[in-house]
Amino acid sequence: MLATAGDPAKQVNDIEDMMATRNIDGLVVLPFESEPLTAPVAAVKEAGKFVTVVDRGLSQEGIEDLYVAGDNTAFGRVAGEYFRDNLEPGSKIVVLRGIPTTLDNERVEAFQAALEGSEVEILSMEHGNWNRDDAFTVMQDFLSKYPEINAVWAADDDMAIGVLEAIAAAGREDEMWVIGGAG
Repeated sequence: MLATAGDPAKQVNDIEDMMATRNIDGLVVLPFESEPLTAPVAAVKEAGKFVTVVDRGLSQEGIEDLYVAGDNTAFGRVAGEYFRDNLEPGSKIVVLRGIPTTLDNERVEAFQAALEGSEVEILSMEHGNWNRDDAFTVMQDFLSKYPEINAVWAADDDMAIGVLEAIAAAGREDEMWVIGGAG
């Protein structure tokens, strides 16, 4: 059985339905958000089913039998190192985070660690939810709030596109550069 969900509540309902009516032997899940999916996935595991978690971890480690993900720590670290090595001390940046997940935390924590001691100032970090439209809105807010932004880190390419659209709409293309990632 395959189910897709655009929000955590639907994903929880789908998992509960699979357990109640489909007699599944295992579950492969890409949690929409970590916290809301932890207990339902734990219930699947407690029922003796094989659990594979993909990409976005749960808020409690060790529930799953198998976890498959990219190197999110390296993803954040490499972006932070690039900013540290290519921005002047005193540069001001904004950060668009993804959806509140362990994956997002790993990226952001590594990014911040790579910037330590660089004198690059993070003006603000907001969740753009790995969504182009949400990132557009967040970046519009950043642009109205901060008259000087030297660079933007969008922790996902879809968000980077929304960021670029907001920058273009504000006529500030020559003021900053944008780094995205995740293909």
